[in-house]
This record gives sequence, C-alpha cells and structure tokens, in this order.
Amino acid sequence: MSGVRVLVGTRKGAFILTSDGKREKWEVTGPHFAGWEMYHLKGSPVDPNRIYASQTSGWFGQIIQRSDDGGKTWHQPGTPPGAPPPEPGAMPKGESNKFVYDTSAETGKPLTTHQFYDGTQHPWEFKRVWHLEPSLTDPSVVYAGIEDAGLFRSNNGGESWQELSGLRGHGTGPQWQPGAGGLCLHTILLDPKNPQRIFIAISSAGAFRTDDGGKSWKPINQGLRSQYIPDPKAEVGHCVHRIAMHPSKPNTLFMQKHWDVMRSDDGGDQWREVSGDLPTDFGFVIDVHAHEPETIYVVPIKSDSEHFVPDGKLRVYRSKTGGNEWEALTKGLPQKDCYVNILRDAMAVDSLDKCGVYFGTTGGQVYASNDAGDSWNAIVRDLPAVLSVEVQTLK
Repeated sequence: MSGVRVLVGTRKGAFILTSDGKREKWEVTGPHFAGWEMYHLKGSPVDPNRIYASQTSGWFGQIIQRSDDGGKTWHQPGTPPGAPPPEPGAMPKGESNKFVYDTSAETGKPLTTHQFYDGTQHPWEFKRVWHLEPSLTDPSVVYAGIEDAGLFRSNNGGESWQELSGLRGHGTGPQWQPGAGGLCLHTILLDPKNPQRIFIAISSAGAFRTDDGGKSWKPINQGLRSQYIPDPKAEVGHCVHRIAMHPSKPNTLFMQKHWDVMRSDDGGDQWREVSGDLPTDFGFVIDVHAHEPETIYVVPIKSDSEHFVPDGKLRVYRSKTGGNEWEALTKGLPQKDCYVNILRDAMAVDSLDKCGVYFGTTGGQVYASNDAGDSWNAIVRDLPAVLSVEVQTLK
C-alpha cells in the first residue's frame, strides 16, 4: 500500500511523520537536529530517500543536511556519511557554516548591493536558507533560496553551490526592501513542462520568472496592488508571501500576498484578485489540490499586525473554482480560543486519492486531512513552532 512521509521543520528541530495510505495512524520520529531552527526540509521527487534540510542558527551559522535513506540518518554533503552534526554551542559563530558558494567567479566579492530603509547601499549578505527545491528530474540537483534574496543551485547533492546571479544582478535589485521576516527568497517553483522556466518570490520585492534557466529574470508583478507603494504599476516592491501552481497547468499561478489572494493565467505576466468572500485576504500559505488544478487552499490571518486566525477560529478555506468563491473547512479544527499562525512554507498536499492536505501551526500542531479538506485531525501536537511542512507520497 502507498504511504506518506511528512517532513516538519520547527524552531527547535525537525520531525518526520509517516503513515500508510489510510493516513489514520502516524509514527513520529525526532527531533532531528534538536535545538536548531529547521527552516525547510524537502525530498527529491525522483528519489524519495533523498531529503535536503536547512539547519540554521543566527549564532552558529547555516548548514545544509542531506539524508539518503529517507531521514533515518543525515550528513553534511562533502563530509563522510554518519558524521555527527555539531551541537549548538560546540563551536564559535560561523565555523559550522557548510553552505559554500561563489558570489563571483572573478572577484569573490558580492555582485551588487541593495538598499535598506535609510537609503544607503549595503552589500548582499548571506544569513540563512529559507527554501530548498530539489530538481524534478535529478536528485543531485537542488536549488536554495536564501536571505538576502539570492537563488543558488547545487549540481552535486549540496556539496557546492553556484549563484544564479542574474536575479540579484537584475536592475531593480537596489529597490528591494526586506519584509518583516527579512529580505528572503522563500518560494521556488520549477515548471515541469519547461526545464528552463523557474518562478521565485521574494519578500518584499515580488515575484520573478526566468525562461532561460536563470540567466535572466523578469519581474512578474503587473496587476498587484500594495498599500504603501504610490505607483500602482510598480515593477517591484510587493510583499508576496507565497505562490503555488498545479503541475498540469504551469501557466496558472496562485498567490497569497501580504493582502490579497491573486491569480495569473499567463505565467505571471498579469494578475487579478480572487479573494472573493474570504473573511480576510491576509495570509501566508496557499496550495493547490493534487488532482484538481482549480481547487486551492488558503488560511486567512486576521491582519498584518495581528498574526493569528480571525475570531479565535482555525479555518482552512477552499475554492473549487480557482478563487472568488470560498468555503470554510472547520471539521476537526478548533473553533474557539485559537490564536495560532500558519507560516508561508507550512502547508503541503500529497498525491494519494483522496488528496491529503497538511499544515502546521506556530502552536506546534500539525493537522492533516485525508479527504481533501472535508475533515481534519491533529496528527501531532505540542511541537515547537512549525516553520515548514512538506509531504512525500511513497509507493
């Protein structure tokens, strides 16, 4: 029978949840990398035993971890398998940083600068890896979205990295500003029908697309409206929280913005709002049903200053019409005295029938639905705050 593996990154370690195809009983292992912030874990769609993880600390640096056995054991690429990761506090700041890359083949210096609130120019910094996106065709190829707003690729399973420098070298780079979480490249979508096409999103610069494998990039923000940008046709500066697509329709993109839920049917060239009858159109996550490309899920949050669900009720909203018309999904979710948030990388779907939907909260719960959202169950509780949720469907 098919099964699923749920990869959960939290503020204080990673957890792996496994179940059979019924998705009723769950085995929980962890914490892996206890005490470390695990911003993202994601498995290769080609080889489910290959999992990449971002292990980070503001004090001890950034490490890329890799598992080749489905999360049973881990190692830093470039070190012998089985080598133990450093314990927090075991070494001075920065010495644990194994994320090795070249910023410039000629000089080794940052490629450009960006502008902070005071208008002065600062070098690009490397702070942490927000998102890891394994290739759709090669388990040794993986992309990393970092803060500050860079996109990197490894062709050797994470041992070394090269920047796709055309993105930060784009002429609008000095206009990018950090969102509340930093100047983070948090979303990477690979087009399954065109290997040269990649979509990314940066908070708070906006969404961008490459059609030549990362050599050049185009801002794709037309139609977005942002309260604090005077120019309604501003090329960049929009705080995009998340974008999603269905692999069968890669030209159709869905976006959860700082405010507004948006849709594009032309690869991001033009966007239109589909917030419809949502109770609030502020939120962080958005995802698409595995088998129904017009069925999408969001979790509305009260506001940009009150990062918790409205009215103390945890409700996932589903649209079966690609937006505008939304229904609240509440069965099995707390409907009073609930004040959690769901962060941008904390929702995922499996490809079983019926489609499973999963999300994690800042309160440490991971909820799962084995019937496309009609009902929910907390498959684990009382974890540290959940930063990311990814799902692997196992044969």
